[in-house]
Formats: sequence, structure tokens, C-alpha cells
Amino acid sequence: MYRTHTCGELRLENNDNTVTLAGWIQRIRNLGGMTFIDLRDRYGITQLVVNEHVSDELKTIVKKLGREFVVQVQGLVVKRQSPNNKILTGEIEIVVEKIKIINASELPPFTIEDESDGGDELRMKYRYLDLRRNPLLKALELRHRLAHETRRYLNSQSFLEIETPYLIKSTPEGARDFIVPSRMNQGQFYALPQSPQTFKQLLMVAGYDRYFQIVRCFRDEDLRADRQPEFTQIDCEMAFVEREDVLQTFEGLAKHLFKNVLDIDFTGQFPRMSYTDAMKYYGCDKPDIRFDMRICELTENVKGKNFVMFDSAEYIGGICAEGCAEYTRKQLDELNEWVKRPQIGAKGLAYIKLGTDGIKSSIDKFYTPDELQAIADKMGARQGDLILVLAGNKKITLGGLCELRLEMGKRLGYRNNTKFAPLWVVDFPLFEYDDETKRFYAMHHPFTSPHVDDLAIFESNPAEVRANAYDFVLNGVEIGGGSIRIHDAQVQKTMFKILGFTDEDAQIQFGFLMNAFKFGAPPHGGIAFGLDRWCAVFGGSDSIRDYIAFPKNNSGRDMMIDSPAAIKQEQLDELGIRLIDNPKA
Repeated sequence: MYRTHTCGELRLENNDNTVTLAGWIQRIRNLGGMTFIDLRDRYGITQLVVNEHVSDELKTIVKKLGREFVVQVQGLVVKRQSPNNKILTGEIEIVVEKIKIINASELPPFTIEDESDGGDELRMKYRYLDLRRNPLLKALELRHRLAHETRRYLNSQSFLEIETPYLIKSTPEGARDFIVPSRMNQGQFYALPQSPQTFKQLLMVAGYDRYFQIVRCFRDEDLRADRQPEFTQIDCEMAFVEREDVLQTFEGLAKHLFKNVLDIDFTGQFPRMSYTDAMKYYGCDKPDIRFDMRICELTENVKGKNFVMFDSAEYIGGICAEGCAEYTRKQLDELNEWVKRPQIGAKGLAYIKLGTDGIKSSIDKFYTPDELQAIADKMGARQGDLILVLAGNKKITLGGLCELRLEMGKRLGYRNNTKFAPLWVVDFPLFEYDDETKRFYAMHHPFTSPHVDDLAIFESNPAEVRANAYDFVLNGVEIGGGSIRIHDAQVQKTMFKILGFTDEDAQIQFGFLMNAFKFGAPPHGGIAFGLDRWCAVFGGSDSIRDYIAFPKNNSGRDMMIDSPAAIKQEQLDELGIRLIDNPKA
């Protein structure tokens, strides 16, 4: 055997045992008479000791050792004179009797320790080395536990795990597809799935009333910290259900994961919030409710006082930062510049300070102390608080107040990564209207059912129709979303009509699904969670990248294998593809 124990396994009860370990050398400390070596594997670190009385052969081998050498070690477990409580094996060490170099290593391009000296791009190029570090190991262990517990819970609820195809048909109405050319059918293309949406609906038609899949999905879109071109969904669908059935089932999944992964108990029902209230009070459809600081509209309260910034604005709103009345002019000027950044888009920031010496404001030339106090009263502000106000286009200003609220929450320590605040956001609009193309688009996807109370205005007033849809939000991150689906062929036909599809277009794109509905489609609905996002929130990170073994960078490139890359002309010829700018074409 290469090893009798792992590097994280040995304890005081193993004292006086002769053991064999194998792993990578993390660090070597030569103290003259003795040499200490930290040996690492996936399970932990064990300290090795080579004393001055060993054979010349062993001394020669030790002199050859370097960081990241792969070695096999045999020795005696003894109690450490100076225990290290930072590692699980810190009460013991191994007095080395034999060392075998299995594989030498070049000097790594960065330090393989918890706090590395390597930059992001360098560590992504050598991802296999970065994965040896504890933070990434813990991240992938967390991902494993989440996936395992998800399967365990859904299995207990009678869900079947069923695989769906990766090579499918390109469909419109979502993000860009990744396209795969067909060699056997030249001039035709597969698409990689953005989700298994239509297939899971077909499984409901087929009678498999509880389906799930932990599945890879693909979207050719611009990347952010919470997006990758390929990502993993916990994809689920249920038949013979209404919205409440779906919410209860997957609230159960969330509680199961909190308990079995983080040992956190949630009792009672998760709060529900309408899309309208989320936008009104938080400026976004994924509010972080770990703290209050809700947005308060002030439009009708502050107009008509000859303050151009307010009088010319479509919308005026503010937030109240408790206990911040002592902010200095320098701090307020910095916040003013912060909201003017292109990412926020505000023209400027107005403030009202409720200090111990009275009310002070950047707009007191236009408003009396009583008028400023009336604003404070409307916002529920008290002495010691700071009111921050933005004005302008409604959509931009609400977005700016959302970001300002999150920034103040961060500065005041309200966005604690060890605190979790789950939320269901419901009753989204069914459609979004695009002024440029002069048409409606599905806010979720074309198979989302309209709210049952809005069916009467479905065709006559689509802009006001609510979707029977729901999102699961955790700490301001959209973890998952879903809807009750359309199972009535006539309702689906009307949906396509509103979206601008001709009958022929709808038949070409989705004929297989509409044809299936002719053979007895049950009421059904589902949800899909982002496994990568769930991992990041549980792990206290803003980025999903460390929870994916081999991620892409912000340009969609794999720095390690240098992909995407050009392919040979012979391959292009087999596919019947000619590149316009290819001189050999």
C-alpha cells in the first residue's frame, strides 16, 4: 500500500504506531540538527521530523526534497512537544525512518498555501495547483455536500433523477445559445441547452410526475462574478401541483440544506414578497433582507420648491442609515462621487443629517427645518440618523438606491455572511416590453403560465398580466426561479401570439411540445436552482468561480487549456464550414 493513513487522520491514540503516509511536501524547515517537513494531502497536514541520527542515505534524500515533491514516508507516531492547535494532527508528529521520492516537482509559480501570492490569472493558468490549496478544497467539499444532500432530500420526496440531452435545438427568447455544427447534417446545428426546460415538461406529459437533475447548462452571455458560460442547475419539475405545492416542497429542500450542510435550523414559513413591493422598497427583484433600510418614495413630498434636481425628476427616493448623522463632509463627498459612477448613474446625492444639534442638509436652501423634519418623519428617521436621497429617471434612480442601500449595509456591517435571510419573490410581470423592437418578451420564458386572476386580461392587456412565477432569493442573490407552466394548448397559442410568433414560427420552434400537449398534459410547474450560486452564498463568497473546479475567466477563456482555440481547416471542411477571414478558405 502507498499509505496506511491519510495526512489528516493520525491522533494521540496512534502514538507508537509505525505508519506509512503519502502526499505533497508543503514546507521544509531545516534547523541544523533536525529537519521538519509538512506533508499534505486532501485530508490535512502531518508534521514529519528527520533527526540528526538518521542514515546518510536518508540525509541525502532529504537534501533533494523541495516544495510539492510527491513522497512516501514511513515512520513512528510520537507526541509533539509543542502541539499545533491550528491543524487536526497537531498533537502528533512522525519520526521519519524511510522516505521515497515518488515524483519530483519544479518550483511552483505561486505559494500553495491558504493565502497565496499568485494573482487570479496565474492561479487559473495553473488551476490544478490552485486546487491543492485549502480554500478551494473546502469550496469543492461544500459543493459535494450540497449536491449529495440535494439528492438525498429529493429522493426522499419521490423525485426521479433523469438525464436529458445536451445536443438540442436552438430556440429564441433567452440568452444566446452555444451552437454546435453537425458533421452528418451539414449546414444544420445543435445548440447546448440553456436549461432542460422543454424536456422536463415533456417528462410531465409522459407521467413522470417528480423529476430532477443536477445538470450542466450553457449560456453565451457576458460574465460577472455570479455567471459562467457553463454552470450547474438543480433542475426540478412536478405534475399535478399548484404554486403553493412547489414552494412548500422546495422550501423543504432549502431547510434540509441549511440543516445538513450548515447546521442551521429554520422554523416557520419563509417570507413572501411581491415583485411590486420588492421594486418599490428595495429597487430590485432580489432584495437582501438581512437588514431593513427600505427605500421610501419622496416624489410628492419634495417637488415644487424650486430645487431643479428634484423638480425635473420623474422619481425621488431615499434611504435612512441609522446612526450615521455624524458622517463627515469628506465621507458624504465620497458617497456623492460613488453614486455618480457609471455603474450607478445618479446625478448626485442629497442628504439630511438628524444630529444632536438639529437638522442639517445639503438642500436646506430650498427646504425649511419643518419641511426637512416632515421628510424625516415619513422615513421613520430619528435623531442620529442620516437620510440619503437620489432623484432622476425612475428605473435608474431605483437601481441606484438599491446599490446605495447595499453599499451602506456593507459599510455598517449589516451584510454578515454568516447570517442568512431566505425569501420568495412572487407575482412577477409575465411580459417585458422593448421600446426598440416594439414587442413583448417573456420575462421568464414562453411556457410560464399567467396568474389565474389575470387570465381575463391576458390578450387584451398583456402589460398588466402577472406571471405565476417565483424566485428563491438568499442574501440578495437569486438562487433559483421557476413557475407554474402553461398546460393548455389554447393558452400557449395565445402566449406565442403576444410574443409575435406566427403559427408557423411556433410550430417550427416548439411544435414537438405543442403536439405533446394534445395527448393529455397534466398541470405542472417547477423550479431550477443555481448550484454554483448556492455554494457561493453558503461559503460566504461573492464569486461562484472558486466553487467550480475548472472555471472560465471574465472573458470566457479557460486559461489552463487555452480555450477557446482555432481548429484545423480539415475539421472545418468536415463540418462544411468556411471562415470568411480565413485565407485558406
